[in-house]
Amino acid sequence: MAHVPTGIITHSQRVCRLYKKTVRLAQSWYTPRHVFRFNAILLRERFDQNKEIKDLRIARELLKSGEQELFEKQHPQPFTFANSPGGIAYGREVDLPDWVLDYWHPLEKAQYPDYFARREQRKKEYVIWWEKQYGKSQPKDGHH
Repeated sequence: MAHVPTGIITHSQRVCRLYKKTVRLAQSWYTPRHVFRFNAILLRERFDQNKEIKDLRIARELLKSGEQELFEKQHPQPFTFANSPGGIAYGREVDLPDWVLDYWHPLEKAQYPDYFARREQRKKEYVIWWEKQYGKSQPKDGHH
């Protein structure tokens, strides 16, 4: 769940996120590019009209009403990028773990000598770091 935000969000961050969500919503509703761009400009104008408000009570109320309007105007099939969560290709490409490189044939490794030399060096450094951080592992069968 790396895409779930945590922590405190400031008012300006909420406004920026609301703006981005409204533009994405406009992209869902207005498919011809020129119609979408026109509506995106109108949205930007609505946000720019209220950017100089110093009274935080009014600004909070505007933000709340904007979030409510965004909720009311949701699209039944919102636009998503193909590789983003919810997109048609999300998670389709498998990220291979690093240990797969250990099983390469020596002739394959010979094509990238600098990379594999540096990789072996970093593996040794990692073992040293691990033993310093957590100690050496003990055999489980009782023999030391």
